Amino acid sequence: MDKIRLYLRESYDELMNKVTWPSWPNLVDSARVVLVSTLIITLIVFLLDFISHSVLNLVYGL
Repeated sequence: MDKIRLYLRESYDELMNKVTWPSWPNLVDSARVVLVSTLIITLIVFLLDFISHSVLNLVYGL
């Protein structure tokens, strides 16, 4: 039980004193990067799916 208490105490200490949290502008900028990247990757996957669907319809239609 002492090991668990020590672990929790050290984890709390690290969280409160050693972790550096981003500032609000940095957090907003990072969120924008994630959203734009997600949209771009989604668009690429959609286009690849559409192209492969069209090609397969063409092949099966022969």
